[in-house]
Amino acid sequence: MAAPAVSDEAIAAFEEALVDADPAGAKRQLQALPGWSVAQLADGLVVPAFDRLGGAFERGEVALSQLYIASRVCETLLDELRSGARPSDAPRPRLGVAVLEDHHVLGKRILLSVLRAAGHTPIDLGHGLGAEALARRAREERLEVLLVSVLMLRSALRVKELVAMLARDGGPMLPVLVGGAPFRLDPKLADEVHASGWGRSATDALRLVAEVVDDWAGVP
Repeated sequence: MAAPAVSDEAIAAFEEALVDADPAGAKRQLQALPGWSVAQLADGLVVPAFDRLGGAFERGEVALSQLYIASRVCETLLDELRSGARPSDAPRPRLGVAVLEDHHVLGKRILLSVLRAAGHTPIDLGHGLGAEALARRAREERLEVLLVSVLMLRSALRVKELVAMLARDGGPMLPVLVGGAPFRLDPKLADEVHASGWGRSATDALRLVAEVVDDWAGVP
């Protein structure tokens, strides 16, 4: 279920704490939303704050080092919240998460935290991987679902090459779920690169994975 909207003031306060490298301040903003899941906090607060930080970086108002520290603070806070999540006995597919070609890893880190909070045990395949290397890793790890994050359009277009390589290797069909800025800007892009599905948010990723689990169980 999607989280209620977060006020611009709350997002700005969270962003300010990240820019100031203030983990305690950032944590207070998360704690101001009691009862929210890790996915809801990621979608409602973390991602909007980083969208703003990205704009500030492009305008030269935030340094790359500040972005890196902010991403680490968010990763740590989400992992703390995840550690208190209750495990589930529901069937779990073997998941892999990777950043295709790009080296911007915050989206992957958020996704890993959210998946773990939901009881999955995703395999972190890393970042900066080309299509051939990622296809090989996916088969070596015997994945049943591959989640791919991208930042740039050129990387998003490489998903088509990745899907073709996975189809050629003779193994079972591997669902490839995608996300990232290019797919949010052009929702038709996922179909063009032959992805099995795409998500706008961490919550969407959980829904897509759940649909795979339902397919296993034969749920209509």
